[in-house]
Amino acid sequence: MIRKILIANRGEIAVRIVRACAEMGIRSVAIYSDADRHALHVKRADEAHSIGEDPLAGYLNPRKLVNLAVETGCDALHPGYGFLSENAELAEICAERGIKFIGPSAEVIRRMGDKTEARRSMMAAGVPCTPGTEGNVADLAEALREAERIGYPVMLKATSGGGGRGIRRCNSREELEQAYPRVISEATKAFGSAEVFLEKCIVNPKHIEAQILADSFGNTVHLYERDCSIQRRNQKLIEI
Repeated sequence: MIRKILIANRGEIAVRIVRACAEMGIRSVAIYSDADRHALHVKRADEAHSIGEDPLAGYLNPRKLVNLAVETGCDALHPGYGFLSENAELAEICAERGIKFIGPSAEVIRRMGDKTEARRSMMAAGVPCTPGTEGNVADLAEALREAERIGYPVMLKATSGGGGRGIRRCNSREELEQAYPRVISEATKAFGSAEVFLEKCIVNPKHIEAQILADSFGNTVHLYERDCSIQRRNQKLIEI
């Protein structure tokens, strides 16, 4: 039974988690940088602890956050969204220190954070996938060969990408030759990885998501569909 949760986030999401904890009779521990010391989540939580002067560094230090959870007697850590919510290292450190990570396991986070691994997982589960490369492409020459096999237009994507970054539509061999070094550069700067792969470009698609919640006892529910097709630069603007 969880009795106390450290909320490794700030602002609106932290306030929502504090409220949920209060409704469930669970004590909440907020964290804050100097810039957030008067924020609403700090005032609403049962406890609040400083994570330093820097407005971001403390929120991005997984070992420091888990140490604080242990020091304050927490049973669990809730990452919210953004920051370290998709960081496998945070989930691993929580497991090492006996703190329940409220989110997927480190293995699942790693698998879903790597788009080629995610594709393999979907295929293994029998989920139809867009035609593309089996894994990452080694170089431009392989990318050009695979694009001919898949058929233009193709999408060149950073394997660790997200948020609309590290992705280019290529309508021809010439465009792929121009886009390849740009995507490699963008992926390296944004995600620390130069790995890329190819998928068939679906022109004028509908971007439909289904959000899934599962627990550690095998219970799974979905929250129906949401249409995320209204986008700018391949990044969602509105979810319906």
